This record gives sequence, C-alpha cells and structure tokens, in this order.
Amino acid sequence: MKNEIISRRQFLGSSALAIGGLALAASPAFGVPAYIKNLGKPNSLFNGVQIGAISYSWRSMPSSAEQVLQYCIDCNISALELMGPAAEAFAGAPEAPARPGGGAGGQRPQLTPEQRAEQEEYIKKMAAWRASVPMAKFEQLRKMYKDAGVSIYAYKPSALGANNTDAEVDYACRAAKALGATHATVELPNSPDQTKRLSDIAARNKVYIGYHGHTQQTFDWWDTALSQSKYNAINFDMGHYVAAGFDPIPFIQAKHSNILSMHTKDRKSKANGGANVPWGEGDTPIAAALQLMKKNKYKFPATIELEYPVPEGSDAVKETAKCVEFARKALEAKG
Repeated sequence: MKNEIISRRQFLGSSALAIGGLALAASPAFGVPAYIKNLGKPNSLFNGVQIGAISYSWRSMPSSAEQVLQYCIDCNISALELMGPAAEAFAGAPEAPARPGGGAGGQRPQLTPEQRAEQEEYIKKMAAWRASVPMAKFEQLRKMYKDAGVSIYAYKPSALGANNTDAEVDYACRAAKALGATHATVELPNSPDQTKRLSDIAARNKVYIGYHGHTQQTFDWWDTALSQSKYNAINFDMGHYVAAGFDPIPFIQAKHSNILSMHTKDRKSKANGGANVPWGEGDTPIAAALQLMKKNKYKFPATIELEYPVPEGSDAVKETAKCVEFARKALEAKG
C-alpha cells in the first residue's frame, strides 16, 4: 500500500493524466477505445457479486473520510459500508473528548466524574448537531467517493440506539440517503418497540434499517423485526453465525430476500472455539456462500469485515486486499 494518502483532487488529477495519456495512444490505428471509463478505479464486482468492505476493517489505522477512500482504492474495493465517525467528522461534527487509555488487562479505566460530565455534554452536542446538520457535506462525500469509483451502500452511525432521539434516527436515515446508501445498520435491539420506532422513521425516509448480530444470531432471530415493516431488514454476519454453531448456507437460501448486506469473515465453528482467523483457515464456508450468491444472482453485497489479528509486518489494508483476492478467486472458480 502507498503510505501517502491522496486527496480527491490529487486522485482525480492523476486519473485524468492517465486517461489523457492513454487517449493520445488510443487512436483508430491502435485499435483500442479512446476512453476507458473505469481506468484507475477499483472494481470489486466479480461475476455479478459485489464484494464490499466495512470501514471498521481499518480501525487500527487513521480513518478520515479521505483516508478511508484511499484504503478502498488500495484494496480494490469499489463498494463500502461506512462507519459514522469518518462521515460525521467530514461534515463538521463536534469533536469527541479524549478517552483515557492504559487500563489493566487492556480494559479502559473508569471515567472520572469530570470525564463523565464531558462525555454527557458531548452526547448532547452530537444530538443537537445531528438534528440540524445540512446534508450538503454528506452529498459532497458521496460524490468524492463516486468520482473515485467507490459507492456507499450502507451507513453505520452511532445514532440508532434506544437513547438516541427521534431526530437523531431521522438524521441517520437522511445521511444514509445523502451518501447513496440503501440502508443504515445497527445491532438488532432486544426491544420490539425500538425496531418499530426505527422502521417508522426509516419508512418516512424510504431508507432501510439493516440489523446486525453476533453470536446471538439464530435462524429466526430477526423474524419479529421483519414482521413489523418492510423497512426492517437483515445485515447478516456469516462468520458470527458459524461461531454460534450454525451453517449459514441454509440461512442465506431462506432469507436472501431480506438480506441487504452480509458481513463476511472466517471464524472457527463453536465446536472448534470460534476464533477469528485469516480467510481459508476457519470453518466459515465463504467460497460456497459467494458461489451461491453468483449462481442465484443475489444482489446484496458481501462485506469484508477484517477481524482476525493483523500479522506482524502487515497492516489492515494489505489484509483486506488478501480477502478481496480470496473472494475474486472463489467467484471466478467454476462451481
């Protein structure tokens, strides 16, 4: 990966130079088109299956909106589930107070009364900002990504919880729409009242809510939310499903019409300890799931979520790129 992070202007400028240079050579005498639309842009659509990534995969690295875009380019990722902080910082959100580190056993130490007061004040500021922020910066972010060849299909801000106001939920839906996303994602609440509240606000915005889960996922775990509204849907995690002790293939076959995006990772099965491991080393049938998506023409993206430990000498971008290549080979294999 390049160490430098290119700006939108630099990226577009370098692409234009490359295209211009090609156009000089691309005369009829050379027998090639004068303009190649996707030159210099990432493309992770393989045999009709969109491979994406969640920006959480690069949590170990600096993650401004511009840096996340660079990571997509370096990984050959052309579609993204974007976490909230990068987009909100780009749009001018209040800066969060510093969180203390250095707790025993890797745990964060308890906040002091002063730190707790700062955090509570920040939560109020964020709620007020979300309720009034114009969508122009989110639309600008969408265009910046689109110009570079990356679409945003899901948005995951910390604005969809039970303690968030209706105005914040409405913001999450409006921002998702401004970014070009079809859905906002959040952990599935335990409360049917909360999934009803979210779906009602989502319906007004014509944006879906994709509910995510971990090892509490079961075959019928989403059924109550799905029965409440067509705007409630599934953000499935096949790796966590395997670690919970289940086979994701029958689930995908049965629930594909309700799945908006699928987090894709390799985990050991529950019987084998459930560890997150590099792709191809665990019990998650990633290749079989991707082949199923190709065969049946399922249109939801498979979202790379890098959760296994990054090996020494590598970084999260390089490891994500390995996952993209794994997916490409799986989808180009005959099956």
